[in-house]
Amino acid sequence: MPHHYIFYIMTKLWKYDFDIAKYTKAIELNPNDIRAYNNRAIAYFKKGGYDLAISDFNRVIELNPAYDLVYVNRGSAYQAIGHYDNAIADFTTAAGLNPKNSMAYNNRGFCYLLMGNLNEAEKDIGKALEISQWNLYALNSMAELCAVKNIPEDACKWLRKAIDNGFNHWSYLKTSKTYDNIRNSPCFIEIISRHDSSHPAPAAAPRNRELP
Repeated sequence: MPHHYIFYIMTKLWKYDFDIAKYTKAIELNPNDIRAYNNRAIAYFKKGGYDLAISDFNRVIELNPAYDLVYVNRGSAYQAIGHYDNAIADFTTAAGLNPKNSMAYNNRGFCYLLMGNLNEAEKDIGKALEISQWNLYALNSMAELCAVKNIPEDACKWLRKAIDNGFNHWSYLKTSKTYDNIRNSPCFIEIISRHDSSHPAPAAAPRNRELP
């Protein structure tokens, strides 16, 4: 493993620990600080502490059950541990609370994709792009859907759109099983190779959002 990659991981872990400590202090000062609970949960999520993340998201929901964003975040945590039914329920709640929440539809569509329900996945990802045509995560989700369907050229077309709009989570692209069907296709190899020649540093692919 390259030394710069190890340093990158260590830097990220340090940042998550710093954020957890910072928001824990904020919660001690104000036990009803929604922002602190949400953002600490995201730090837990990024470290892989999904149960701790869900616990903090639960607290946010107790404090404000009408807040759509937290359901998207908790749904992502449920999805990460394979609790797809709970994830679908949370994304559905978020979409009901805010029909303009593009990420609620995108994340539900991606969850359906993981469950093998490609028809529902396509509907939801398409809805996400209807709401926000430049949602880079939805553009990538459409690429993943096409990859799972084993349609390389369509997958690469959507992936290029995602990259052109700022999607840069290359370590995810290189490892996600959603791309396995097209991993050896010329267009996918070209996309990955073009990046490797000029951008060696990896990046993660969060689907959660912090509160400002």
